[in-house]
Amino acid sequence: MKFGKEFVSQMVPEWQEAYMNYISLKSILKDMLKFKAENEPKAPMASTPKGSLKRRLTLYRAFSGLNGKQRHSPSSKSEDEVILIRSEEGEDDSKGLYKTMFLKPYEDGAEKDLVFFRKLDFEFNKVNAFYKKMMKEVVGEAEELSKQINFLIALRIKVDKVGFGNLDNSGNSSSTSTMNLVNDVKHGHSNIHMDVIHEVEMSNESHFINDKDGNYVAQTNSKTNSIEGFRPASLQILDHVKINVITPETPVSTIKGLLLSSKSDKTFDKKELKKADEQLSTALKEFYHKLRLLKRYSFLNLLAFSKIMKKYDKVSSRNASKDYLKMVDSSYVGSSDEVNRLIERVEHAFIKHFANGNHRKGMNTLRPTAKRERHRKTFLLGLLTGCSIALIVALILLVLARDILDSIHGTEYMENIFPLYSLFGYIVLHMIVYSGNTYFWRRFKINYPFIFGFKEGTELGYREVFLLSSGLAVLSLAGALSNLYMEMDKKTENYQSFTELVPLGLVIVVLVITFCPFNIIYKSSRFFLIKCAFHSICAPLYKVHFPDNFLADQLTSQVQTFRSLEFYVYYYFLGYYKDRSTKFISELSPNKNSIGESHKYKTFYLIVAIIPFWIRFLQCLRRLLLEERNMMHGLNGLKYISTIVALTMRTIDDQFNERKLVVWTILAASSSGIATIVNTYWDIVIDWGLLRRNSRNPWLRDKLSVPYKSVYFVAMVLNVILRLAWMQSVLGIKETPFLHKTAMTAFVACLEILRRGIWNFFRMENEHLNNVGKYRAFKSVPLPFNYQDDDEESSDT
Repeated sequence: MKFGKEFVSQMVPEWQEAYMNYISLKSILKDMLKFKAENEPKAPMASTPKGSLKRRLTLYRAFSGLNGKQRHSPSSKSEDEVILIRSEEGEDDSKGLYKTMFLKPYEDGAEKDLVFFRKLDFEFNKVNAFYKKMMKEVVGEAEELSKQINFLIALRIKVDKVGFGNLDNSGNSSSTSTMNLVNDVKHGHSNIHMDVIHEVEMSNESHFINDKDGNYVAQTNSKTNSIEGFRPASLQILDHVKINVITPETPVSTIKGLLLSSKSDKTFDKKELKKADEQLSTALKEFYHKLRLLKRYSFLNLLAFSKIMKKYDKVSSRNASKDYLKMVDSSYVGSSDEVNRLIERVEHAFIKHFANGNHRKGMNTLRPTAKRERHRKTFLLGLLTGCSIALIVALILLVLARDILDSIHGTEYMENIFPLYSLFGYIVLHMIVYSGNTYFWRRFKINYPFIFGFKEGTELGYREVFLLSSGLAVLSLAGALSNLYMEMDKKTENYQSFTELVPLGLVIVVLVITFCPFNIIYKSSRFFLIKCAFHSICAPLYKVHFPDNFLADQLTSQVQTFRSLEFYVYYYFLGYYKDRSTKFISELSPNKNSIGESHKYKTFYLIVAIIPFWIRFLQCLRRLLLEERNMMHGLNGLKYISTIVALTMRTIDDQFNERKLVVWTILAASSSGIATIVNTYWDIVIDWGLLRRNSRNPWLRDKLSVPYKSVYFVAMVLNVILRLAWMQSVLGIKETPFLHKTAMTAFVACLEILRRGIWNFFRMENEHLNNVGKYRAFKSVPLPFNYQDDDEESSDT
């Protein structure tokens, strides 16, 4: 792989704009090479034999710019003095801006060199400034984390002080107690979590000293270049520490947060200690990940500057790289070793205080092993995909050969069996669409694992998702094929009720696999999905995170799946599977004057379709009232209310309008039209961030991940067209000569799933680009402790 492609592939996606623009500089060098080739005098070659040594030497001289002229030695003094670099004071009064002066501006083509060095200086100053800014942030974070660890150690001592020995009046452990603790730790007493007396300073910017009152306070010391010695932790520091209040995320805590006021008493117990441990451990892991990315950022950019300067020397036949790279090495980004020191200190602190001194355990937690691609997965993917295609062909041939759809039982089959198996079709199609989404997200450098909040190494790629969808397709197609064979076979005619249980058996198998507690079939991903689904169903009692929001949006495109689940309940739990007769068909048919159970079925047919949109409305309501308090969430909630109204009107017109009253059709069409306009505008303008008239890309947006602008316009048109699929029900197009009405319903539902797949890509792209604009590559982890001095406490009272 060429360096340019490898450089881009190794970038932190959210920091793309902060990296050196290697491709732009390389294009300038290509222009220089082209200019040089066009303006070099050509040597006479006509009288020279084609393959002779003399011709080869002439060609070499012509293309090397010699052609009989004296070649300048790179080691000569005049050639060494190509550029002069000086440092200028930046806006923050620090010498951080570098400017290169080209010393040969009157040579032919020198304007190309000037353009190159001007662009090179801009890129280097950008990289240096960004690195300096990030280092300033991480040093401040390291200082705060160092204080947090001191607070945690003091809390551990206070909670576990039983068995620690006597404490003196100041709250400090005596030397005898400390010795006893060390001995207890060595003997491995179970009531002691770890060595909680001593602390390692993570940052060379701060440490705690003893003041006149005997309390530990933070003091800055920039000259500290090594890990500080151990200090005993003070319990009096807890007098100035307050446990931060966590945002309610469970139903119970949400209700308590609404009804009860928060406690102000300092009750340091084991429950709070456990929460503080978890929060601080997560914060250290995120901080360590940030340090590693900063280290990689520095390394990649330094390597890119080295590569581009060597290319410049080769193109210009000069020796400017030596002076420029010397300046790069002496700059902040090239000379600072603070990242490596912080990485060592974080490792030391994490292993000591969160891994019980187990180096392997601590490092495995900080650096999870990368997921390796296995050939077995590719083999299974190909096998299951081939089996799915073969089963589809076999099913089509069986239906055509036996003329099932045109037979007496054709309507019965489409009314009863087809809805049972179409449930799996909707799920498989959505999984295939999501597999395509993950493929294109990776291809266009959209960091979806970070946006979803997946743990490192647990996210599913397109191969894994497609493998699961192929497996589910094989199961469902095999069930449908076996069902048909058993119905047509005379030997199994007496077991008709058993054959009817095949779809229910498939549902049970899928549910068992989904909720399986064993570490098989991507357990972490399954449980992540279950958690998000549970949070969505229990909205608005849980805090709304992006995965919950995203999953609820997927459910709004699975309305027909919810109706299929209702059909399962009605078909099996009420016992209709035992006697598949015209009685059941007539009760479900909207064209018959049905009573009793039929009316209940239609009522629930409407209710289950509203559930996904109601979930999204409740999520928007929570974010409006309890979280962000942004009016945009209120408008988004009204959008879902309009969709609920439109869906209700269409269902009433389709299922309850037996007299064919025109008023219901008008209400269905008008409400659906309004909902379509609102939803389409929200999709394109808000969710995708497009249609910005004054952007750098007219009618799109400033930043685009896909280099082809036509893709965005095609996606907008397709979104509008697929949004209008509801018109077939309003216009009365319920079936065609070659499609049964249930098949038409399934076809329209599949179109909505495909539209959701298109929406997924651009929604995730917009979210990613928002992170890029804010250089947001890390999760914000709340810290457990809040330090307050006496002045702050007195001002609060």
